[in-house]
Amino acid sequence: KKLLDGNIAHVLFQDESMIRDDQAIQKTWFVKGKQRIIPTFGKHQGLKLIGTLNYETGDVFCIEEERYDAETFLRFLQLVLERYPTGKMVMILDHARIHHAKLIQPFLKEHEDRLELVFLPPYSPQLNLIEGLWKWLKSDVIYNVFYSTVQE
Repeated sequence: KKLLDGNIAHVLFQDESMIRDDQAIQKTWFVKGKQRIIPTFGKHQGLKLIGTLNYETGDVFCIEEERYDAETFLRFLQLVLERYPTGKMVMILDHARIHHAKLIQPFLKEHEDRLELVFLPPYSPQLNLIEGLWKWLKSDVIYNVFYSTVQE
């Protein structure tokens, strides 16, 4: 209703995802006797992503981080406000602990006129549209392909 009334300029779906180098091998089809060989590092490295998907425009904003914690999430929220300098935002997200941390509460209070967090029901990733992006990224870009570095 708020969106239809024009009170909200941006609806963003937010989530975190981890890309691991050992995720490269997944089930696949191949001609009998011609099994695909996919090299791996065997180093168990990974890359942590935090992102938003804009419901109306499809704009994806994503950053890489070393870890997921409240400080990281707070920095991410600051970057999102910079990316969308005008208009009220509603960010739809899950109940991860970092999303409720005491550290981010003063920031949310300070920016309550511009940013509202809306939490999805527990165990409902199918309602978070950015989950589809993570699924596509892993299944169509990462799985069964060898990359020389995790960053690549």
